Amino acid sequence: MSDELKHKYIAVAGNIGAGKSSLTGLLGKNFNWKTYYESVDNNPYLSDFYDDMRRWSFNLQIYFLSSRFRHQKEMQQAMVNLIQDRTIYEDVEIFAKNLHDMGLMSNRDYENYCTLFHEMVAYLRPPDLLIYLRAEVPTLVRQIQKRGRNYENTIRIEYLERLNSLYEDWIDRYEHEKLIIDTDNLDFVNSDEDLGKVIEMVEHRLFGLFK
Repeated sequence: MSDELKHKYIAVAGNIGAGKSSLTGLLGKNFNWKTYYESVDNNPYLSDFYDDMRRWSFNLQIYFLSSRFRHQKEMQQAMVNLIQDRTIYEDVEIFAKNLHDMGLMSNRDYENYCTLFHEMVAYLRPPDLLIYLRAEVPTLVRQIQKRGRNYENTIRIEYLERLNSLYEDWIDRYEHEKLIIDTDNLDFVNSDEDLGKVIEMVEHRLFGLFK
């Protein structure tokens, strides 16, 4: 077995407010994995995007795509066990597709974006395990409000519902190893018992997958 394959790559996927960043940190600490987070706070387009999605959709998606591609390359070269907050696949399968479906990204921009995406992912290794955090919209809204990011105040419930539908479609088609965790009745941030349940599920899947 090559050195690269000895090091595990875990990814956490899910809608806005599903708890990806929190779980990434908690699992990273528990398993001693290096953590990689989505670039949000330093994103120069995010606030403008929520104010005018049609104008800034392509710019935002290209920023996320380039940022995640850079992180993916770093991770593949790191030679350590690691966990990532959100995958590059969600960019095209969820967010860019939704913007295009809503008429907020033109056909020309969307086709250009998809072409670039497929060129990039051909060079990347998929996660050894994808953890999908499933949450209903009320759970997402509650957690978005709790963290209090100003630029998320304008997110509409319809937008979250559309993203949830796309996530369910994508995760159903996802062909690699995956673990689906329903989070509506879990509080792995504040409950040690709930966190223990999640860790147990991950350990079980890793043991079966990597033994």
